[in-house]
Amino acid sequence: MSEYLFLYRAPSGDSASPEQMQQIMQKWLAWFKDLGEKGRIKNMGQPLETGGKVVSGTAKSVHDGPFAETKDVVNGYTLVETKDLAEAAELAKGCPILDRGGSVEVRPIRKM
Repeated sequence: MSEYLFLYRAPSGDSASPEQMQQIMQKWLAWFKDLGEKGRIKNMGQPLETGGKVVSGTAKSVHDGPFAETKDVVNGYTLVETKDLAEAAELAKGCPILDRGGSVEVRPIRKM
């Protein structure tokens, strides 16, 4: 088994009513429950705040982030464990963020 990181990306400016947010949250909870029952969640992760800082370059300059030109924003992450990348990508297809025009970036965790 290998570990993979799911990075959840949503279009910037995505908004929903309180009722819609409740429905969306129920979908997320059901999806996480299914992944947990399959024994695939290694760390459920957390949602991320919209703001932050970006440190870059040899000068180690600090800027507000994410950048305004970014079309989508990383909203959160989850660490899963599957047999391979194909299985991880298949599991990501069930993510509720896809229903709202978002995406799931599936990244292998490199063993050190």
